[in-house]
Amino acid sequence: MGNRQLEALLECGFCRIEQILDRPFIDRLQRAADAILEAQTEEERQRRMAQGSMVRTTHMEDPVFGELIVWPRTLEVLAEMGFTQPTFTDGYIISKPAHSPALFWHYDWFAWGDPSAYEAKPPQVALMYYISDTSPANGCLRVIPGSHVTHNPLHDLLSNPHSEELSRVRDSSRPEFSIRPDEVDVPVNAGDLLVVDARLLHASHPNGTAKRRTLFTLWFQPELERLPDRVKAQMVKKTHPLPSTWPPELRARVERLHPRYDGPAEPYGRILYQRKPAG
Repeated sequence: MGNRQLEALLECGFCRIEQILDRPFIDRLQRAADAILEAQTEEERQRRMAQGSMVRTTHMEDPVFGELIVWPRTLEVLAEMGFTQPTFTDGYIISKPAHSPALFWHYDWFAWGDPSAYEAKPPQVALMYYISDTSPANGCLRVIPGSHVTHNPLHDLLSNPHSEELSRVRDSSRPEFSIRPDEVDVPVNAGDLLVVDARLLHASHPNGTAKRRTLFTLWFQPELERLPDRVKAQMVKKTHPLPSTWPPELRARVERLHPRYDGPAEPYGRILYQRKPAG
């Protein structure tokens, strides 16, 4: 399976691993996520209408979130793909509320000034675990295959994905909310994992149903050692601290996945989100 999934990741910018989580663990994640999301204020829910609710998993006291970070089958799959020493920096619960708008088109990489951003292998991947079935009706992922390494006309039309204008969907006619001729829907089942290159153009459909759609996104670096020193420094800078309430053995297992860099390079200050032409 590893070679097939790696080929898909390199060519298309994403791959799917079916049923990587078992039902009892999905149920634990669902209960823990629901408790957190239901405690949010209305302002917290409205702040990111397009993205949905976003909560750092490493701020959550329930150790189930730590167990997800070190889920054995996922680490096995990454190793089968050739990523034997991946690192982990941060993660989020991302829940699309009922009757919420589409997520805008964007990518999640920043070091476009470095030639490594245009290499075939991903500098960073999102491990997206869905704990409910998804479809276009409830906000499944949309992607533009190949856009992680190939210039796309949409690249020239995007702005900063963290702007309040996009998050609050103040103008849904913007190109970030457009339907693209080359987009592909990526529906999944609860328990599936999507491995997504951070450079891939992606968005989501609106959630037109009466139920929230929840996933967990964990940011991993498949091969930290081959990244430029300045990127390594940035990865160390963005690593989230772990809750003191997690069992010591679990904390130690997660901390062993944290990136390490002791060199002189400075992390990026102002993050630039504008993709540049290759070369």
